[in-house]
Amino acid sequence: MNLRDLRYLVAVAQHRHFGRAAASCFVSQPTLSTQIRKLEQELGVTLIERAPRRVLLTPIGRDIAERARRILTEVDQLREAARRAADPEAGTVRLGLFPTLGPYLLPHVMPAIRAQMPRLELLLVEEKTDTLLRMLREGRLDAGLLALPVHGPQLHVEPLFEEPFVLAVPDRHPLARRKSPIRLDDLAHESLLLLEEGHCLRDQALDVCHLAGAEEKPEFRATSLETLRQMVAAGVGITLLPVLAVQPPVPRSPAVRLLAFEDPAPSRRIAMVWRPTSALRPCLDRLASLIRALPASLLRAPQSVSPS
Repeated sequence: MNLRDLRYLVAVAQHRHFGRAAASCFVSQPTLSTQIRKLEQELGVTLIERAPRRVLLTPIGRDIAERARRILTEVDQLREAARRAADPEAGTVRLGLFPTLGPYLLPHVMPAIRAQMPRLELLLVEEKTDTLLRMLREGRLDAGLLALPVHGPQLHVEPLFEEPFVLAVPDRHPLARRKSPIRLDDLAHESLLLLEEGHCLRDQALDVCHLAGAEEKPEFRATSLETLRQMVAAGVGITLLPVLAVQPPVPRSPAVRLLAFEDPAPSRRIAMVWRPTSALRPCLDRLASLIRALPASLLRAPQSVSPS
């Protein structure tokens, strides 16, 4: 048994397809299939059910693949620890972000990261929160930027900042005339446009709706913040937007008015999370400190203005 064959098995478990698994391992499909059969012979068990057009792991195959994944993660961490001993801020960090944060945060933090950690190669992965947590657990990510609370396996949580929400309304909506911050009570009986299932922002917005006595607009669910923004501009409804999503370089929309909430404004807490055993801890601590230094002005809600 060798690490190469374990990687092949983990790839098959991940992709559920011999061709895609082989491509991810940079080998031919016959090579991968042959090595998997040799691993089965060595272990004396059947790991994979081979059926036309599908690949399924047997129960023992799933168990061994999960054990192999943990072994490979530890081996990768061992190698990374040795490499970092010579230069703690050199090498690669695989960082996950969720879609309603990444595009709006990165323009503000990447220049400082490049300047302060020039030898760091940052590989960014954008996925929904549940996928990021699974990738962290499987060792396919080194860290993730997530909204708290985080539900899942034990992780080290490094709080970064609190991001308030603003209310986006069409310029002809009655609330658009407000010049002072609004209260949650002002949302009572309103119907809000929300994202589709799987987005953590949807759950956060639903929490605000429940507190305010508002409801979800049932006939519409968006796939992105940009879709929500366009629907508000078209007069379809109102929505909540995280404040980073209305800061430059996001373009203005004259048909949308943004309304700040009275303190304490509804918000979400953003943190960096990683496995407690990670060999990258010093590097991740440094990276978290640079993100935490985000200018406070970017986290202040605008006062009854178009997106800026």
